[in-house]
Amino acid sequence: MWVADMDFPSPQPVIQALVERAQHGVFGYPRGLYGLPDELTELRQVVVERLARQYNWQVEPEALFFIPGVVTAVNLASLAFACPDGILVQTPVYPPILIAGRTTGAISQEMELTRLADGSYIVDWDRFEAAITSNTRLFVLCNPHNPVGRVFRRDELERFAEICLRHRVVICSDEIHCDLLYSGHRHIPIASLDAEIAAQTVTLIAPSKTFNLAGLQFSIAIIQSEVLRKQFLAARKGVVPWVNLMGIVAAKAAYSAGQDWLDQLLIYLEGNRDLLHKSIAQDFPLIGMGPVEGTYLAWLDCRKTGIEGNLYQFFLDKARLAFNDGATFGKGGDGFIRFNFGCSRNLLEETLLRMKQAFR
Repeated sequence: MWVADMDFPSPQPVIQALVERAQHGVFGYPRGLYGLPDELTELRQVVVERLARQYNWQVEPEALFFIPGVVTAVNLASLAFACPDGILVQTPVYPPILIAGRTTGAISQEMELTRLADGSYIVDWDRFEAAITSNTRLFVLCNPHNPVGRVFRRDELERFAEICLRHRVVICSDEIHCDLLYSGHRHIPIASLDAEIAAQTVTLIAPSKTFNLAGLQFSIAIIQSEVLRKQFLAARKGVVPWVNLMGIVAAKAAYSAGQDWLDQLLIYLEGNRDLLHKSIAQDFPLIGMGPVEGTYLAWLDCRKTGIEGNLYQFFLDKARLAFNDGATFGKGGDGFIRFNFGCSRNLLEETLLRMKQAFR
C-alpha cells in the first residue's frame, strides 16, 4: 500500500498502441533527437488540446519539453535555476522533492504546512514569505499535494505567485496528480493564472500517475518563457536522455483515447477514498485522516496510537502491510503514514481488516 502506482491495468487503447508498436520490431531513437526533424508534432498537439480542454490553458507546442520523469525534471530545475543557491519546499512532501537540494548541490530550504484540527492543511503565508531568503532562487510547489492531498484554490495559487514574483523566485510546479481530483475540486495550473506568472514558472505533468504508466518514463515540462527554456535545456544538455520510445506511444494513446477510462477510474477511487475515511473514523479512533481532495494517497496521523518505534516496521510485522513512513516526508511527517488506496475494493477491505487485527 505504499508506492504511488495503481493496481489497475492501463486503458485498453494504450495497451493496443503499445502492442502495435512492439509488433513493428525495430526500436530505434525517436525522431526529434540530435537535430533530426521533429516527428512528435501530433503528440504535442494532443497535449496542447488537452490543456485547453481541461484547464482552459492556452500553451504553444514549442513550450513542451519531454523528460524521462518528473523527479528528473525537478532536479533539472534545481540545477538550472537554484544551484548553488536555495531551493524552497513545503513539508511534509514527496521525498525526492524534499531532497532535491541535496541531490543537486543547492541549499535546501523548508517551510512546514499547517495542519488543522480536522486533518486538513493550509499555508501560513507569513511563514512562507519568511522562509524566502536572499538566496532563494526556486520554489517547488506540489499541487495536488503529495502526501497531504490538498488541491490548492485559485486564491492560494495567486498568493504563491504574488510572493514569488515579488521576490524574483522561479516556480517549479509539480502537477503530476492534476487529473486525479474528486467531486467539488478543480485543478488550476498556476502558470495559467496570467502571462507574468507563466513567464516565471516551469510546470511538470505526466500521464504516469493518471493512466498507470510510470515504468514507461515519460513526462512533460511546460516552459512558456524563452529565457527559462534556455536555462532548463542547458542543464539538461548531455546529461538527461530523450524519453522512452514506448512512453511516447503510451502518452499519445492515453491523452487521445483514455478519458472514458479515467472518468470511470475517478468514480471508483472516490468510492475507495470514502470507504477508507469511514472506516478510519469508525474503527480507528486513535488515527486521524484529513480530507483527500486529490491523488489516491491518504495521509494518516498515528501519533495517538501509542505505537512505539518505527511505524513502517510495526505495520509490516504486525499486519503484513507496507506503508510509507511519514518521517521520510520531512518536518511534520513523524507519526504519520502514507496509504495508497489506488487498488481493488477487495484489497482495500483486506488491508483495513489486517489493520484492525494488528491493533487488537
